[in-house]
Amino acid sequence: MNLPNKLTVSRFGLTVLFLWALFSPFKYNDTLALLFFSLAGFTDYLDGHLARSRNLITSFGKLMDPLADKILTCSAFIAFVESSHLHPGAPVPVGAWMVIVIVARELAITGLRLLAASKNIVLAAERFGKHKTISQIITINALLIVDASEEWPVALKNFFAAWLPTFAEIMLWITVALTAMSGVIYLWRNRALYLEDV
Repeated sequence: MNLPNKLTVSRFGLTVLFLWALFSPFKYNDTLALLFFSLAGFTDYLDGHLARSRNLITSFGKLMDPLADKILTCSAFIAFVESSHLHPGAPVPVGAWMVIVIVARELAITGLRLLAASKNIVLAAERFGKHKTISQIITINALLIVDASEEWPVALKNFFAAWLPTFAEIMLWITVALTAMSGVIYLWRNRALYLEDV
């Protein structure tokens, strides 16, 4: 297994650590969750960069990299819904319907990739989908910082409280819209895969 693929696989482990930290009751757990998620997001950038620059692109990477991204981001958004229920006064509550849109898109695209794989076709991530992933990571990081800043010194906490919740909420809406749009575009561009079996 080459280095980019190892980084991709490591994202599964980092997702588990992120969720463990997010729901653990110890001090600074939100800050630790932020660190784990940020590290996972960095591996997403790094594995793609290394694969392209060193010509290490593999079929495994084309399939597992998007899957690792989906598990990481969907886990985070689902966790935010649970967190919103546990903390009703959260500065940026994440609606269940928003997460349903995001998860439904990811499941639909995963299903399309499985259908393509059954026909010996590998569907790589498209540019629009990558923009979607970037917006999701920015949104999740913003939401995590909103929570984690409650554990930081007062001056730092007040700095983020002045603008970050508004930014996080705007990014959340943008992400939901971009996720839905990218899914529709991806399904439309690859419609020949499923329409021929209808």
